[in-house]
Parts: sequence; structure tokens; C-alpha cells
Amino acid sequence: MAQAEFVKVQKYLSGVDYPASKDQLVEHAKQKSADRDALQALQSIPDRRYDGPNEVSQAVAKS
Repeated sequence: MAQAEFVKVQKYLSGVDYPASKDQLVEHAKQKSADRDALQALQSIPDRRYDGPNEVSQAVAKS
């Protein structure tokens, strides 16, 4: 995923409390009415806890 697209994903994660699990990130994005592409990006990251947006960004970039 391009960095510009990750900014879009990050918009749906504003206000999330870190550390957060993959499931918590996906659920938060759904509550923020994330679009299909953003949800797919989050669903494709490894299932683990993330300490902050930088870790999520790296995971999205690798997926």
C-alpha cells in the first residue's frame, strides 16, 4: 500500500487507544465508517498488538 493510502487508513484510526490489537484496530475503523480499501488493508496486517500508528504503518506497508 502506498504511503499516501496509509494516511487514509490512519484517518480512520484517529482516537484509537494504543496498544491495540489488530481486531481492535479493525473494529475502530468500522466505527469510523472506513471504506472497503482501508478495512482490507487493516485486515491484512499480522494478528498482534500494535504500540502506535508507526507500527501499524509499517505492517500495512508490508502487507
